[in-house]
Amino acid sequence: MGAADDNGPQSKRIKVSSFVLENFVRSSSLPGSIIPLRGPMARPLPTQGKEDLIGYKGVIKRAEFIRIITKTLYSLGYEKSGKVLEEESGVHLHSSAVILFRKQVLDRNWDESITTLQKIGLDGHVRNSASFLILEYKFFDLLQKDRVTDALRTLRSEIAPLNINKKRLHQLSSCIISSSQRGLIGWATLDIDYGKLQLKLLDELQKVIPPTVMIPEKRLETLVEQALSVQREACFFHNSLENAMSLYTDHLCGKDQLPLKTLQILQAHEDEIWFLQFSHDGKCLASSSHDGSVIIWEVHEDGEVSFKCTLKGHQKPVVMIAWSPDDRYLLSCGMEEVVRCWDVDLAECLRVFEKHGLGMLSCVWYPDGKKFFSGVTDRSISLWDLDGNEVENWKGHRTTKNSEMAVAKGGKQIIIMCKETMILILDWETKTAEPRPIEEDHTITSFSLSQDENFLLVNLSNEEIHLWSIAPTPTLVKKYQGHTRSRFVIRSCFGGFEQSFVASGSEDSQVYIWHKQTGRLVQPLAGHSGAVNCVSWNPANPYILASGSDDHTIRIWGLGRVNLKRKDYLSNGYANHCNGTAK
Repeated sequence: MGAADDNGPQSKRIKVSSFVLENFVRSSSLPGSIIPLRGPMARPLPTQGKEDLIGYKGVIKRAEFIRIITKTLYSLGYEKSGKVLEEESGVHLHSSAVILFRKQVLDRNWDESITTLQKIGLDGHVRNSASFLILEYKFFDLLQKDRVTDALRTLRSEIAPLNINKKRLHQLSSCIISSSQRGLIGWATLDIDYGKLQLKLLDELQKVIPPTVMIPEKRLETLVEQALSVQREACFFHNSLENAMSLYTDHLCGKDQLPLKTLQILQAHEDEIWFLQFSHDGKCLASSSHDGSVIIWEVHEDGEVSFKCTLKGHQKPVVMIAWSPDDRYLLSCGMEEVVRCWDVDLAECLRVFEKHGLGMLSCVWYPDGKKFFSGVTDRSISLWDLDGNEVENWKGHRTTKNSEMAVAKGGKQIIIMCKETMILILDWETKTAEPRPIEEDHTITSFSLSQDENFLLVNLSNEEIHLWSIAPTPTLVKKYQGHTRSRFVIRSCFGGFEQSFVASGSEDSQVYIWHKQTGRLVQPLAGHSGAVNCVSWNPANPYILASGSDDHTIRIWGLGRVNLKRKDYLSNGYANHCNGTAK
């Protein structure tokens, strides 16, 4: 491990023969064989560049740093300060040619700006691309002034010879023939004020001209935002709704940003809680139970949860519920029974969906909110409209008795279990499966899809939860461990700020929370006295988490502890320990 010396192992030492040495010296003395230090094989060391670097690590070029600060001062309206910085530092924001070029563009002196552009020192392709942009704006400016002949001349003698973007050239040509095309192709579609046309052109030019020549707008702000984003992504406990972050210190959150404390205990079901789901707007929570009921809870602005109504009609345990995209309706699926569609505000069942001799296993909305899918006990998939019509029934890939489902890509994809250890991603239009399925070594008990539809959370019988990236092809990303599961279906969910966390129930009566990206366990949450079957994280409020248990209760988890002394929810509309009265 140490440096080699004369006392090192004999096998590590090399003895060069005198013959080899003599030949090397002889060959090196031949004319032209010596390569000078600054020759083609030599490269200057980083310190030989003599470029002025600043910062603690010496990686920031001083001239670039000053130019970006100067650009920011001008952008913020501090003209005098910007000029003083240029004079005092000796570092100019732009060359005299660029200053003149920008002024000519702002003054709409199109021809003069083209002439000045040739003097800036750009390579041919960049120069032609920038010229094309300027002439395109000149073309539309002429049309705006009804100088059609001049616009045609510009198109033929100036734009066409550049031989750039022939498709765009044909589009511009159509504007000469049809005035309606000018609105479709020109800046009218970009919602640009004609008076600010030249400012838009400068923005476009900065995408073409190298940043060393013209500093991009808001470059300093972009760099700072990137740095803050990196800090936020590296923050293990980040779960804040506040977008603004301080520049004075490095960003670091504590556990106090996570819903780790029991705030309320909701008691209204008469049996085990099997499924929970917050509405998309986060204003309601729906729960279903082994007792056959569904309860709607209202989530108030201060985070308090109160009983709203009970929905009764199922003759069997309710295994799944699903909110419509607009949160007006709720689907509930009885265990191998029927699917009911409820009007949430009226607390009324609008329709019962059933198939003769068969039962339903699951339900999931189609994105338009006018249809939904259901898994059926014959292992087929049915698509229903809200009038009660079975639009389609598909028996291609046989689903499992579990029949978990999710819908993605605007209804074009449906995700189903086709075997106990396999999940398929199907193209619903063509009824073909993606080439590579999600395959596990153990039985899959449940799964859930992330809001961005890029990830799938898969619960397994071996007490693991797997995170799969499903785009473009399924890839196992992370494994989460710590919870227990031996007999029951335990459900998990994504949640928190930008769904940065994973929560799951557990048969040891605890709720488990992991950091999604790292897989590290944040903390198990104790409180329930029976197996925790399901969890749901409020999609609109990252500080609220709900869990449902075999102990017949729902716990609402939040940031701080409140008095858990029993209160009647009817007394003030809120509940810390709530007993809902069934309707």
